[in-house]
Parts: sequence; structure tokens; C-alpha cells
Amino acid sequence: MKMIKTAVVGAAGYTGGELLRLLVHHPNVDLLWIHSNSQKGKKLEEVHPDLIGDASLTFTDEIDPNNLDLVFLCLPHGQAKPFLEKHAFVEETKIIDLSTDYRNESNGFIYGLPEVNREKIKGAQKIANPGCFATGVQLALVPAIQQHWIKSSLHVTGITGSTGAGKKLSETTHFSQRNQNVSVYKLFTHQHLKEINQTFKQLTPGFDQQVLFVPYRGNFSRGIWVTAYFPFDGSLEEAYEAYSKFYQDAAYTYVSKNDIDLKQVVNTNKCLVHLKKEAGQLVIYSAIDNLLKGASGQAVQNMNLAFGLDEKTGLQLKSTAF
Repeated sequence: MKMIKTAVVGAAGYTGGELLRLLVHHPNVDLLWIHSNSQKGKKLEEVHPDLIGDASLTFTDEIDPNNLDLVFLCLPHGQAKPFLEKHAFVEETKIIDLSTDYRNESNGFIYGLPEVNREKIKGAQKIANPGCFATGVQLALVPAIQQHWIKSSLHVTGITGSTGAGKKLSETTHFSQRNQNVSVYKLFTHQHLKEINQTFKQLTPGFDQQVLFVPYRGNFSRGIWVTAYFPFDGSLEEAYEAYSKFYQDAAYTYVSKNDIDLKQVVNTNKCLVHLKKEAGQLVIYSAIDNLLKGASGQAVQNMNLAFGLDEKTGLQLKSTAF
């Protein structure tokens, strides 16, 4: 297969940087452009020092829309649409957007959750990459949604590392605020609820149960841990059977009967799922790396599917473990 001529727009942030770390070593990618308005003229290693020696690239605020097979958009939410309106890429160029702008599947975009939409993603021209919390919550619950097990309000909590807030410094991401601290934000109103409910309704038309989601800011840099629970009359064995069957062909989502922890997934594209049955409730834990399976790793997974590559190409990563 020919090399995929690729550009990354918004390549200076956490998500863009993580994507570059994957793409510079991807065997099928020819990375031609790294775009940033704020870092134009700087060499790759000046902005992402860990990539010294990995590629000879310079940030630019320009891009040639006529000679690309693929463009990743790692722009802040609300900026992808204006960028595409300004830059008229040729029809053959595939677009993978990592913002919220097209997750409602408008303008021909396919929602890029491979565990649900793998066949739609294959060969897609435009893909809307899921959000990080949305990925963790959906992978915890879509088998249960498909089985029609949820009959009442759904209780979900999730805690994310500081990189989930982006690279730009704010009061709630400052070390002195985040360290040795936990706080709640966007109680029951998190923006990822829109795409979560969209998927649930696509899997089970008529699904109308309220998803009561409590997001937490964690005092660590990477990872998301989700806990969800609901009344369940079945057995734990029945639940494991349904979950294992749903994910039997998934490239990176694994159902574990052993206890899981966050370090198992940090620096990987994995999602780990673990189930418990307590007090008449089915309790589901899921864990992902917010920058990989929750963002850039999943974007590469979607690229692989869209270009007919093995789904795991360029994603052979290892957990930190210790």
C-alpha cells in the first residue's frame, strides 16, 4: 500500500502531540504537515522535546489542501468547522476530527467508535473521533444497552487526569490546585453526554433513561476511570457472557474477570472492562488512557480502518505498569 500523505492541524497541544508520537513511527504514514498558528516556524522538538531525533518537521500556519490523503483536526472545540470552511480539501482527502464539532454525525461524518461503528468507519471519508469520557462511558455500557438491561436512571461516575483539560493552563489545571485534590465539574451536564445518548439511542431506539454522570478532576496526569451501575436481575455469569460476546472481535477492548487498575491502560490504546454484582446492582468499571484510546490512539485506529490497514498498525504500545 502507498504511504498515506498526512497533515495534523492543531499539532502543538496534548492531543496533537500524542498523535504525532504515534504517526512519526507509523509504517504507512508520510507526515507532511504539522500545523499550529501559535508555534509556526518552530521545529518539532522545540514544541515536543521528547520527539527529538524522531522526525525533521517544522510547524507551519499554512497547509496545501491539494496533496493530502488524510487530515487530522486536533483543534479546540468549535474551531474545526471554521477551519474546514476556510480550507477546501479535495474530495478524496479523508478527515478525522478530534473535536466535538461533528460528533452528531452532521456534514457526512461517521461517529468513530470502532466497537460500535467498525463497518461504517471502514472506507469512511469523514470521521468524528469520540470524546475521552464518552469513550470510557460507552464502552462500559453499550453491551448492557444492547441487551435492554437498563430500565431506570443510569448512575455513572468518571475521574480524569489533568491532560484531559488540554495544554493551556487554567486555575483548575494548575499544579497547586490539582495536586492532592479531587473536585467535581459539569455535574449531570458534561458535553460528552450528547454523543453518549446518541449512541445509546442508535443501539436501542427508544432508549430514554437519564444518564446521571458525575465527572471528577483527578490529581494525576493521564487516564480515565469510569464506574457505572444499575439494577440487574441476572447473574454475573450472564453479564460476563453478554459482554464477552459483544467485544469478542474488538481490537482493544478487553473484558477482564480479574480486578483492573488504571496503570494497566496508561500509554496504551486499550479499554479494560470489569464487572461485579453487588446489592442487586450490576457494577461496571472501565479504564482507558484519555490521550490514546480516549483521543489520539483511537484516531489512529480509525485511520487504520478507513484505509484498510490492520486495526492495530502503529499502536503496539506498552503500559507503564509501575
